[in-house]
Amino acid sequence: MVEGAAVLAGAFFASLALTAWTRRVALRRGILDHPNERSSHSQPTPRGGGLAIVISSSCAIAGFWILHQVDPALAASLIGGGLLIAAIGFLDDRRSLPAGIRLFAHVAAAAWAMYMIGGLPPIRIGEHVVRLGIWGDTAGVVAIVWVLNLFNFMDGIDGIAASEAVFVAGAGGVLAIVFEQDCAAGYSAFTIAATALAFLWWNWPPAKIFMGDVGSGYLGYTIAVTALAAGRVSPVALLAWLILGGVFFVDATITLFVRVMRGERIYLPHRDHVYQHLARRWRGHRPVTILVCTVNLFGLLPAAALAFLHQGMAAALTAITLLSLSLLVLWTRTTKFSSS
Repeated sequence: MVEGAAVLAGAFFASLALTAWTRRVALRRGILDHPNERSSHSQPTPRGGGLAIVISSSCAIAGFWILHQVDPALAASLIGGGLLIAAIGFLDDRRSLPAGIRLFAHVAAAAWAMYMIGGLPPIRIGEHVVRLGIWGDTAGVVAIVWVLNLFNFMDGIDGIAASEAVFVAGAGGVLAIVFEQDCAAGYSAFTIAATALAFLWWNWPPAKIFMGDVGSGYLGYTIAVTALAAGRVSPVALLAWLILGGVFFVDATITLFVRVMRGERIYLPHRDHVYQHLARRWRGHRPVTILVCTVNLFGLLPAAALAFLHQGMAAALTAITLLSLSLLVLWTRTTKFSSS
């Protein structure tokens, strides 16, 4: 326990220091995110700060592996696949890679993770535990790819992606240890939360640095893989993690669906997410980020805990939670927020 706390503390301070260093380098070399018509910020801002999260998290997970507190398969999936996702994100930040190359790398990393952790875990539906076999493994690959991309989509205003990672990973880690006695998933989740929290110090509105694709994709990937690993211990864990990430999942999924129905090119940048509408309506990023944090802490965390406490109702509780969030998002899109 003491050794684990030391590794987490090291990861936090390493991420804090590396973010500061990355910001200095970006300012010196002019690596800035300049605002355009699709941007939600108004000032040129250093980018690429997610590199600090990647380096400090990978080193910490390796440390837990050496200490035998994270099993080799989970560590290999997080480090190997995570570094691939981060590398593709870093290159895309610098020179805008073709969508096909990004997708190939995303699928490869997701398939690697599914192979290493032993496929999609069983899921509790009412009184039954459902195993989906090869179809479930395929769905697991698609889910990982979607989660890492939706974190990229949702990283559009100051502090929102980093604070979401802190919440989902931190709360997921607590639930894994309290309800599953799963220290491997718990330590992995706490590592993600600690490094994202350190980055959030620099990214809280008004942001002094952006994480870029190198960080957002990495966070989405590692959170998805950790959730799948937690599901190997408890058949309700995946449902609980889905509840925890409900805000991002619902906003990104509905926005993608709406853009597809409009015939828009979904790979192009845009400002059509509900959180972006709200940021324009409220003329600032901080109120929106605080709103998301509030919904997470006082709505989604209790719901996820209830899923563990009443496992026979976990699937129904997940459906009700996501449906409620969907109705709220759809209502917001059809009001004056959407025309601001």
